[in-house]
Amino acid sequence: MIIFGTKGYLYQLAILTLLCGQCGNPSAHTLSKRVTKFTLFFIPLFPVSTKYATQCTFCGAQHKIGKEQADQLQVQAASGRQHGQPQQQPYQG
Repeated sequence: MIIFGTKGYLYQLAILTLLCGQCGNPSAHTLSKRVTKFTLFFIPLFPVSTKYATQCTFCGAQHKIGKEQADQLQVQAASGRQHGQPQQQPYQG
């Protein structure tokens, strides 16, 4: 008997201050990465899919984004932390 399946992992990559496209408020947004991995005998072997999303902490709206945009937001979050100032950018989704 072979036991196989998938398991999901959720990683929080950054917290950014963005202008929400849903509610229009400048608020904190979490940038997250969801990875689904193939498992064999409950051991995760390789990723099957990877998805990125931002979620507004004010209204809870979640927007799926691409890998390129997630990379840009991570760079923006890192540069904002280095200079000690939050940056506001409108969400483009």
